[in-house]
Amino acid sequence: MDDFAVAISRATQPWKKNGKVQKIVLFGSYARGDWVDEPENGYQSDYDLLVIVSHPDLSDIAEYWYVAEDRIMRDSAIGRPVNIIVHTLEDVNQGLTRGEYFWVDIARDGIALYELAGATLAMPKPLTPADAFKMASDYRTDWLSKVNDAIEIADFCIKTSKLNDAAFTLHQAAERAYICYLLVRSHYVPRSHNLKFLRSLAEDKEPRLVACWPRATKLDRRRFELARRAYVEARYSSSYEISMDDLEAIRAAVCHLRDTVESVSDEWLDALRQKAA
Repeated sequence: MDDFAVAISRATQPWKKNGKVQKIVLFGSYARGDWVDEPENGYQSDYDLLVIVSHPDLSDIAEYWYVAEDRIMRDSAIGRPVNIIVHTLEDVNQGLTRGEYFWVDIARDGIALYELAGATLAMPKPLTPADAFKMASDYRTDWLSKVNDAIEIADFCIKTSKLNDAAFTLHQAAERAYICYLLVRSHYVPRSHNLKFLRSLAEDKEPRLVACWPRATKLDRRRFELARRAYVEARYSSSYEISMDDLEAIRAAVCHLRDTVESVSDEWLDALRQKAA
């Protein structure tokens, strides 16, 4: 809240000068009460926050929320990642009236940590089973194809010893796999390329995805960080380096992720198909 106030303090446009945080909602495992806290195994649930603001431009993470995110990340008292998504009340309520599972879950399970008067969520209107199945099925077909395309490009880059390009395209394959599952399962994906954030949201919905990225050892965690950092650093940083062994391990994890996403997505679609029938 303090960092948001600083971000709009020198504004001249009325929408920005009078900008407000209307609501902050805790969602995900900490709201439901089924979080995991196993640091010895390299796995701790993240905190997930929905911030509702008064104007769509105020949802720009880079301009208004980067400093707050950075401060939270460096606060040792918190001790784990905090994922922030920012939307207007209109965005959220449109999702609720369309019956999108992501927003329906938040309306059902979320805990309001702060709210202004009038920041009321709309009554959810669930999708018909047939519509839900059609949307999820289309997402699954489209995004799994994109995952396979990225893996194919990564294989070419590995074969031709373009290691940084391979790292970037493996990042893209993993990102697309998480997008695939999140869209199939909840019809929503945040505007983010942060692999750790997407992984957290997807694993919160489906614990079987946890096994796709080994994290018990320092080497396992370093390799995931190499994949996460590849989105920017493999393209733009001369100091980014990755070995063939690391690439092969990351590729194996990405392929495991793809196969698991396909399996759990098909399970979800089977359930939707039965409801629709």
